[in-house]
Amino acid sequence: MGDKVASAVSLHEVEQVYPNGTRALMPVSLDIRPGEFVSLLGPSGCGKSTLLKMIAGLLKPTAGRIQLSGQQLSFVFQEATLMPWADVHANVRLPLDLAGVPRPQADGRVDEALQLVGLSAFARQRPRELSGGMQMRVSIARGLVTRPRLLLMDEPFGALDEITRNRLDADLLALWRQQGLTVVFVTHSITEAVFLSSRVIVMGARPGRVVEDYALDNPWPRDDDYRTSPAFNAHGRHLQHRLSQASALTGDAP
Repeated sequence: MGDKVASAVSLHEVEQVYPNGTRALMPVSLDIRPGEFVSLLGPSGCGKSTLLKMIAGLLKPTAGRIQLSGQQLSFVFQEATLMPWADVHANVRLPLDLAGVPRPQADGRVDEALQLVGLSAFARQRPRELSGGMQMRVSIARGLVTRPRLLLMDEPFGALDEITRNRLDADLLALWRQQGLTVVFVTHSITEAVFLSSRVIVMGARPGRVVEDYALDNPWPRDDDYRTSPAFNAHGRHLQHRLSQASALTGDAP
C-alpha cells in the first residue's frame, strides 16, 4: 500500500525486566494497524499477557516506547470478574458508572452492548445463573459498552469447553467486523489463532520474544468449513513448527 496509515498501536523496543533481574520480555517492536485482528500466540511464560498489559497501560515497560493513536480501549481479562451481587445490566454498566455517565444515557448504551453479545433477555439475571460462556459474553459487553476502538483480550475463552469456545470465537469475529474494532488477542491455542487472526505474533519463552510475525490472508467471513480447510491446516502446521522451534531454542520440550 502506498498510503501510510497511522498505527493503532506502535511498540518500539519495548522490554520488561523484573526487579530481581529476570528478563521477562526481550525488546519488542511491533505496529498494529487500525482494524486488524492480531493474536499473540505462545506458551505460558512467553510474555503474551505482559505485553498486553503494557499496551493497556496496566504495566509500565522497563524500556522502550508504546504509542496509541488516541483510541478508547477496553481490556477483557481471562476471568469474567463479574460482581456476583449485581445483575447483568449493572455489571455491564460499571465502566459508565465509574466514568460518571448519566444513568439514562448509560442504560441505553448497556442495552446496546447486551444486544451485540446476544444477552438482551438476560439483563436481570445474576452471574451465578449464567453459564461460563454467557458470563464471558457479559464481560465482553462490559468491554464494548464504552464504545472502544481498541479491544485487548487476555485468553478470554481459555477455560471454556471447545464447543462454547468455537461459538464465541465466531461471535467475536462477527463483532470485530461489525464494529470495525482493532483487536489484540492473547491465546495459547494455535487453532484459535488461525481462526481469528489477520496476523499472528508467534512468541517464544524464557525470555519472551517475537519469533515470527505471520499474516493470514484467508477471506472473511470464516466459518466451520474454514476450520477443516487445507488452508487452515497449513497455517496450523506452520505455527506449530515455529512454536516447536522456539521451544527447542530455550531447552523446552517441543
